[in-house]
Amino acid sequence: MDTGTTAARLVAHLTGIGPVAVAFSGGVDSALVLAAAARALGPDAVLAVTADSASLAAVELAAAVAFAEGLGVRHVTPGTAELDNPAYAANGRDRCYFCKSTVLDTITAVAREHGLASVATGVNADDARDPFRPGIRAGDEIGVRTPLRDLGMTKADVRAVSRHWALSTWDKPAMPCLASRVRYGVAITPSRLARVERAEAAVRAWLVSAGTPSWDLRVRDLGDVGRVELDPDLVDRPGIGPALTEVVRAAGFEGVELAVFRSGVLNHE
Repeated sequence: MDTGTTAARLVAHLTGIGPVAVAFSGGVDSALVLAAAARALGPDAVLAVTADSASLAAVELAAAVAFAEGLGVRHVTPGTAELDNPAYAANGRDRCYFCKSTVLDTITAVAREHGLASVATGVNADDARDPFRPGIRAGDEIGVRTPLRDLGMTKADVRAVSRHWALSTWDKPAMPCLASRVRYGVAITPSRLARVERAEAAVRAWLVSAGTPSWDLRVRDLGDVGRVELDPDLVDRPGIGPALTEVVRAAGFEGVELAVFRSGVLNHE
């Protein structure tokens, strides 16, 4: 199926859903759902809702605000308190379930306050096949809509349609929440999330200033150690290891490791 046809099917699907609130993280998937809804229904019939919590990096919130503003849709950023849930803070392998339950309950309540009966997320077909996505179960239990998954749209499809529509997010790297950087079993706290955000921002800034930006970048919190994961061609480049070690220690980690980026690696450790 060509990209134009895929895009048309998505718009038609959103038309069928009707006025909707989109759980909008600012990532490529939810950005496409938001843009499709605005095309299908008109900006006035769409509400972007970004859950503002300690696990959302400030730079991601700012990008979400700018993107929604560019579409002309209403955008609200309610605070969420998933950290108040001991089951979430304990950071077991079902952490995402408790997070999504809290976030989507909040977004559903906000939608109702704005007279909207439907809530849509950016879950895609690839996400649905990933065994490490307990948050999807939370969304299904709440009854949110998943247009991308319903149409069988993969991540590649999402990027292709986003590029077709010239969305600024079409080539944006995946940027999951800050809590996903913390090794399972290590308690989630505001200070730990802030340390991860601080370290990752500092590493990104150093790499850019050195003329060696990394497409994929994570600082994983392993407890006392911060593991910097980069594109393969950067890990062994002279000078990068010692410099980033100092940067990450300055952000508050005692020990520092350097490794090649692997998506979802903590699910396998």
